[in-house]
Amino acid sequence: MRVFNVFECHCDSDNVGRSNLSKRTNRLLRHFVSRNDNKSLTLFMVIIIVASFQFNSSAQSTRGLINDGVDLYKEQKFADAEVNFKKGVEKNPESFEAKFNLGDAYYKQQRYDEAIKTFQSSFVNAKNDEEKAKIYHNIGNSLLKSQKIKESIGAYKEALKLNPNDQETKYNLSYALDQLKNPDQNQQQKDENKDQNKDQQQQDQQNQDQQQQEQQKQDQQKQEQQQSQQQKEQELTKQEAENILNALKENEKDLQKQLRKIKGQKIKTEKDW
Repeated sequence: MRVFNVFECHCDSDNVGRSNLSKRTNRLLRHFVSRNDNKSLTLFMVIIIVASFQFNSSAQSTRGLINDGVDLYKEQKFADAEVNFKKGVEKNPESFEAKFNLGDAYYKQQRYDEAIKTFQSSFVNAKNDEEKAKIYHNIGNSLLKSQKIKESIGAYKEALKLNPNDQETKYNLSYALDQLKNPDQNQQQKDENKDQNKDQQQQDQQNQDQQQQEQQKQDQQKQEQQQSQQQKEQELTKQEAENILNALKENEKDLQKQLRKIKGQKIKTEKDW
């Protein structure tokens, strides 16, 4: 099965806004010049400079977050990329690129429902039919991965209406139609996936059982070693007690011998001078 393509969009989201701002600025500037209103003109220029600085600062921050997210995405660090794209959306809720790429990050993490919702939310910020076609394409991919084949076909058709020459969408549409026409094949694929998951679960269970058995064996050996050590200590204590008792008996025999010797000797009396 061919890997479905997820379009990545790294466009500059600020060109349109900057163009509209420039047109309005030029109109107001000509108005003040024609009236020769220097005071208003000076105030207007100050406001424009401050607004332009804020606009550029915000846009640069959003672009930086998106670009960092794209770098992480290319490194397959999809969860980290998700964080950057989310921050980009929070920074600029009108950013098509931030929303679209956030949907990509969800898709790569197999969070298809979240991906679909995020792609759908980017429609209002799409600037042309090509971007809308990319949205439909990725929605179709997410639906197909979720086994919603009929819905995915509808999404691919909408994408081709907007971009009829997109080969990736044509291929994915053909694949989805084939899946719809051959439900047995589709079911077979599901069964194969189910069997693979079952085999993996069984293997995991076997590994877990083996680990438990090895742990029990180690615990039993440890317990036997402790019991053996305790038995040796008890035997040693018993032997020491017997040795002490034997020593006391020998001492008692020696003492009795000495007493008998003393009783058998004559007592010498000294003469009283």
